[in-house]
Amino acid sequence: MTTAEPRPVEASRPDTDPPRRLDVVTPPPSSWARTAVTRSLVRRALGRLPLQARFADGTRAGLGGPVMDIHDPDAFHRRIGTQGLVGFGESYMAGEWDAPDLVAALTVLAGNAAALIPAPLQRLRGLWAMRRPDVQRNTPTGARDNISRHYDLSNELFALFLDDTLSYSSALFRGFPAAWPLLADAQHRKIDRLLDLVEAGPGTRILEIGTGWGELAIRAAARGARVTSLTLSREQQALARDRVRAAGLDDRVSIELCDYREATGTYDAVVSVEMIEAVGEEFWPVYFATLDARLAPGGRVALQAITMPHDRMLASRDTFTWIQKYVFPGGLLPSVEAVDEVTRAHTSLRTLRRDGFGAHYAETLRLWRERFTERAGEVAELGFDETFRRMWTFYLAYSEAGFRSGYLDVQQYLFTKETPAP
Repeated sequence: MTTAEPRPVEASRPDTDPPRRLDVVTPPPSSWARTAVTRSLVRRALGRLPLQARFADGTRAGLGGPVMDIHDPDAFHRRIGTQGLVGFGESYMAGEWDAPDLVAALTVLAGNAAALIPAPLQRLRGLWAMRRPDVQRNTPTGARDNISRHYDLSNELFALFLDDTLSYSSALFRGFPAAWPLLADAQHRKIDRLLDLVEAGPGTRILEIGTGWGELAIRAAARGARVTSLTLSREQQALARDRVRAAGLDDRVSIELCDYREATGTYDAVVSVEMIEAVGEEFWPVYFATLDARLAPGGRVALQAITMPHDRMLASRDTFTWIQKYVFPGGLLPSVEAVDEVTRAHTSLRTLRRDGFGAHYAETLRLWRERFTERAGEVAELGFDETFRRMWTFYLAYSEAGFRSGYLDVQQYLFTKETPAP
C-alpha cells in the first residue's frame, strides 16, 4: 500500500476495550526541514548496516544483506521524523514498507540498535524521544488496564497460534531447529524445570504470580502441590479455571483475580513466569518485596524473566516505545544487573542460580509467528483487521529478532532467602 501522506495507526476504540480493528489516521504535520533531516540521518544509518534498503524512487542504501522495500519513502521518513521508532513500526503497520524476510531485516536493526542513532542525538535523547504517558503507570488501577489491553483481546486469538498447553512464554527445546509438534513438550520441559527449582511436590504450597492460561498451576497440582495463582485478566481467569476443572484439580488450584500487591499468606514456593516485564521499573522494589514477604523461611522463588543489556535499559527506560503503545502498555524489560540491585536493596532474596536460554525464545517465537501467519484467515474471522494482523506479525518478528541478535535474553532464576547473621 502506497500513500501520499504518512499515517500512524491508532485504535478506533474506547481505551478500556482491547482493539480488534485499527484505523489509519492522519498524524501531526511534519515540516519539510524535519523530514529532510530525518531522511539524511536514516539513509546514512542504513548505509552502514549489512542490509539493503530499496526505495520506491530507485535509490538504495546499505551494505547488502536482508532486504527492506520502502514503498513510500516520504511517509516512511515523515513518520520516523515525528515519532521515532514508534513511527518505524507504524509505517510497517500502514504497509509503507515490507521485507521479504522480516525477521532477518529486524535482526540486523536490533543488533545495531545503538548505532542507528548518532551519538549527538543519543546524548539529546531526552529532548526528542517520545515520553511514556502517565496513564501507563502500573498502579493497581493502571496495571489492570494495561494487562486487559493485551491479555483480554480474545482467548480464541491466542489459541490460534499457541500450542495446546496455551503457554505464552519461552519453551525449552532439546535441540534446534525446533518443530511445531515438539512445542508442547518443550513448554512442559520449561515448566518442569521451574517446578524442580522450587522442589514442588505433594503438599507444597505454591503462589503463582501471573496465571497465564493455567498450565503451570495444573502441572504443579498434578505433582500434589496446592496452588494459589493470581491474574489480572478476566479472560485468562475464566479459561484457566475451566482447564483446571477439566483436569480434575480444582480442589488443589485456586485462580484469583488479584494484584500481586494484594497477595496474603506465606508459601513454600513462589513462581512467576515472564510477569516482571509488566511490572514497570517504578514498582520492581514492591514486586520483589512481595515475593520475599510471601515466601516462608526456607522457601524458594523461581522466576522466568526476559532481560536486556543494562546500558540499553538505562537509555530507554523513560522512552515511549512501539511495543508499549501497541502491545504491552506499561511494560519494561529489566537487566540482570537491575534484578540483582533491586533484590539486594529491597529484599532478603539472593540469587542461587541463573540460567539464560535466549536462543530457545527465538525458536518459540518463530513457531508462533509461522502459526499466526498460517491461520491469518481464522484471525480475520475473529474480527481482527489487516492492520491489526500486520501489527501482530511485526510484534512477533520484532521480538524474535531481539533474541536472534542477542539484544534480548531470557533467564530462569532461583532465589532463596538470605539467613540473617547471628
